[in-house]
Formats: sequence, C-alpha cells, structure tokens
Amino acid sequence: MASKKGVRLIITVECTECRSNPDKRTPGVSRYTTSKNRRNTTGRLEIKKYCPHCNKHTVHKEIK
Repeated sequence: MASKKGVRLIITVECTECRSNPDKRTPGVSRYTTSKNRRNTTGRLEIKKYCPHCNKHTVHKEIK
C-alpha cells in the first residue's frame, strides 16, 4: 500500500530579531514548530509569537 501524504506540513518558525539583536536577555534563538496547510499557504509563514530571549512578541518566519 502506498503511504498517505497529507496536505499539512510540520514547519519550524524562528525569531527574526534574535540573530541581529546583541542586547537580548539570554543567548540563543527562539524556535517554534507548527503546521501549515500546503494548499492554502504556499508561501513562507510569518506569525507573531513570544520570544523568551528578546522578552517580547516578535515576528517569527518559517525556516527550512
């Protein structure tokens, strides 16, 4: 039997401000995992999430 390949993908989103901000609270980069529907969202996902390293809500972009 062939395996089912669904339309939902598990992706990783990463904080955009952690890489360029030297004044953050703790070292490191904030990453979250989430899923997206590949039919509805064909481009890269951008969502606002809380970054514990920057200590504020920032834009997180989808990475590879």
